[in-house]
Amino acid sequence: MKILISGFEPFGGSTVNPTEKLVQAIAEETFAGVELKTALLPVYFDDCVKQLLQKIEEFRPDAVISCGLAGGRTGITPERIAVNLKDIAPDAPYPDNKGARPQDMPINPGGPDGLFTKLPIRRMVGRLKEAGIPASISYSAGTFICNNAMYGVLDYIRQNDPSMIAGFVHFPASEEMAAEHPTWPTLPQEMMLEGLRIIIQTTIDDIKMSSVSETQNSCFRV
Repeated sequence: MKILISGFEPFGGSTVNPTEKLVQAIAEETFAGVELKTALLPVYFDDCVKQLLQKIEEFRPDAVISCGLAGGRTGITPERIAVNLKDIAPDAPYPDNKGARPQDMPINPGGPDGLFTKLPIRRMVGRLKEAGIPASISYSAGTFICNNAMYGVLDYIRQNDPSMIAGFVHFPASEEMAAEHPTWPTLPQEMMLEGLRIIIQTTIDDIKMSSVSETQNSCFRV
């Protein structure tokens, strides 16, 4: 089994992005029967998708778990849906890291309005809560870079490899970011790393269960 985990560089004037540290840390860990690779993405519209899709085509993973920062959220929030929209409000505090501020632009002009995650997010949230980690399902990935990456990967899967599963998970600010953003809720980096471990293991278990179900169904069809 192959799993690809992605995170993002800092953005918006911050010097830290906890998901950058998450992918660096998780790259040193092992999961039984799994080949794990990571990718650190730029906070650029479209370029983030291109780089992630290049990694996907090279690695051919069974699952892609993309991670991003959602400053202001209080827990880990797997996303339910990505929308076909790139949009930054004129009064938004920051553009992407190249200065781009798209408005009312589709990610794929011919694509669906929205695409749903393929990850087992309800089981993820349940296991995170059981471990004492704040978590909930999110129903909006926004219209910034994280949504761009989530939609781009799901759209690629829709057109090229429906057997692959993918989705996006937002993490809150880390305690290290408190000095830069004193009003944001934070979680310890180690707690978020444990949360990522749980998310990966839940994905592994889901793929295994799906494989067993497919095998059983094929036996009934013989």
